[in-house]
Amino acid sequence: MSKTELHPKDYRYVVFADETAKFSFLTKSTAKSEETIKWTDGKEYPLVKVQISSASHPFFTGEEKIIDTEGRVDRFKARAKKAAALKQALGNKAKKAEKAAAAKVKKAEKPEKAEA
Repeated sequence: MSKTELHPKDYRYVVFADETAKFSFLTKSTAKSEETIKWTDGKEYPLVKVQISSASHPFFTGEEKIIDTEGRVDRFKARAKKAAALKQALGNKAKKAEKAAAAKVKKAEKPEKAEA
């Protein structure tokens, strides 16, 4: 049994535009849009702006580029650097504590040697 009225019926021609790659294409869609654009055939169609398309996606272009609009990579690198510094500081603190403990043991052993 299949559900009736499951798929939308208001398909119409829509222009999708990737402004970063200066690429657009005309296809049928149900996407809503307030903007319109005049297409090469002289007709006016609804315009949907997209951030990435096949013209700008690294998988299709073969380019390795990082799109970092929110600074995620920088924040990750900063956290990694902070974690490494904290690890180094804790390692130094542990070494100092070991040296202090060893010095205490040596100090405690010296008076015993003097009594013997």
